Amino acid sequence: MNTPRGLTLARLTSIVEAYRGTGNVPRLLDDLAALADQSPTDELFEAADAHAAMPEVLGPLMEVVVEREPGHARALVRLANAYWLSGRGPEVVGELASRAITADPSHRGAWHLWALTETDPRARMTRWLQVTARFPDDDLARANLADNAASVGSSEDDPVALRLALDTFSQLRKTAPHPAQRAALDQAIEALRSRR
Repeated sequence: MNTPRGLTLARLTSIVEAYRGTGNVPRLLDDLAALADQSPTDELFEAADAHAAMPEVLGPLMEVVVEREPGHARALVRLANAYWLSGRGPEVVGELASRAITADPSHRGAWHLWALTETDPRARMTRWLQVTARFPDDDLARANLADNAASVGSSEDDPVALRLALDTFSQLRKTAPHPAQRAALDQAIEALRSRR
């Protein structure tokens, strides 16, 4: 690994710009592999993180980081996210999320991916309930819990799930900072109340 410190991001940016100009995926993968071979792991992670919106760039580089450091929780989450965005499926993504949770039980992103990848609606609702118990101030997790509980409650005619959805939406309504959010939550709450 002989890339001078700090040049990894500049080289990656150049690779990404060339890819955007040509759309040549095999060339992109070859260039990413060469960059990874010549870059220290920490710089590779930081450079890839700067291009996190591009799963075709992030995925191959995070694979290298995870191969070098199998317990790198942030890299596992980034890789899982890249795989999810590129359609790799819930089994592969869920396994990576579980590995990230084992490596760092406080990594919220790992827990979110773990819950998201559950395919059974009731089990997914239960997973979001676990995430909200672990991170009580996580409004995104609570919103996912409410949505999943509303879905389970409606599709299975389950009054307990509907109550969970109503209570969770009501909690979110109390702390919603924007009028548009409050209006959307009011609408969801009213719809759930009409089902009871």
